[in-house]
Amino acid sequence: MLLKPLEILLVEDSCTDIILMKKMLQKVNHETHLHVVKDGIEAMDFLSKKGEFNNKPRPDIILLDLNLPRKNGKEVLKEIKEDNDFKIIPVIILTTSDDDKDILECYQSHASCYLTKPLDLQDFDRCINAINNFWFQFVRYPLNY
Repeated sequence: MLLKPLEILLVEDSCTDIILMKKMLQKVNHETHLHVVKDGIEAMDFLSKKGEFNNKPRPDIILLDLNLPRKNGKEVLKEIKEDNDFKIIPVIILTTSDDDKDILECYQSHASCYLTKPLDLQDFDRCINAINNFWFQFVRYPLNY
């Protein structure tokens, strides 16, 4: 059982998807803290506690879009999984791409799972509920790392 609220880093550039994610997470789970960055450079700065992110907590889990400005999600995933300080953080790919090449490349780069964003609002809600039910309710995370 997690003794502290789960720290979630959402790496997403779509304002609509950010708003949806915030609303749906608030609805399904009040025991999370959602932090949002809008591109791959900010994601790495957040993890490295650079600049404006110097006082931010280490995320327990990362929700990562692939189609990002400045540095795409695949590049971010590779950097995370090649860094000894970050590689144990689970990374859930949550993107519009259902291209087999993207899916394969993400798993080869050690993504924890790959989910295609549903276009339908009801399906998106079911997807967020599934993420919550598994990743935020049942998965155990180390407390001290």
